[in-house]
Amino acid sequence: MPATLEVACENDGCELDMVQLHYTYDMPQDVAVTDFQCPYCGQFDSLREIEL
Repeated sequence: MPATLEVACENDGCELDMVQLHYTYDMPQDVAVTDFQCPYCGQFDSLREIEL
């Protein structure tokens, strides 16, 4: 099963609560939360991984 990554945006002005990123099998192994931007506010440095 491909990996999933659950992230939250820590930008105070952003309304995004949580988003799940679903990878395909072709996604490189070294992909991390720092490789993505918030789909709501567009910031690159405000996402953090949610640890379950």
